[in-house]
Amino acid sequence: MGLFTKDIKTMNDLFVHQLQDIYYAEQQLTKALPKMASKATDPQLKQGFLTHLEETKQHVARLEEVFKMHGVPVKAVDCPAIDGIIEEADETAGEVADKAVLDAALINAAQAAEHYEIVRYGSLIAWAKQLGRNDCASVLAKTLEEEKATDQKLTTLAESKVNLRAAS
Repeated sequence: MGLFTKDIKTMNDLFVHQLQDIYYAEQQLTKALPKMASKATDPQLKQGFLTHLEETKQHVARLEEVFKMHGVPVKAVDCPAIDGIIEEADETAGEVADKAVLDAALINAAQAAEHYEIVRYGSLIAWAKQLGRNDCASVLAKTLEEEKATDQKLTTLAESKVNLRAAS
């Protein structure tokens, strides 16, 4: 079921499809984050990726909770957007020889994923509320706040030292 197909007829269909999409994305990120951590040279960045990996595992569990609360099967659908973000990060990391520049590239890739997640969770929360599912919205809001906090930490790390080191 693609996003713009006849399979999505109602707001509920859209909500469930996007739950499935972000569920897939979070699962892919649990595989990508350890790789990103292993490539990072800045200790704070490396630890940040590992910390967010643990949060991401919790995000997967929360999504499973939302599926159950909403009475639909836990299921993932392919998410070409997150696949593309992860693929681009892998390609870029393979092309950067300077480790300081690599750390800046890794932050950029991580923020691309964070921004994708922020958009998805924001929409899911709005749709859950529209569907009268404030319970689901509340669970999803916890994850949205963590995604925003991670994005802010990455920005701070980039601006305070990683980008400066990469530019010198």
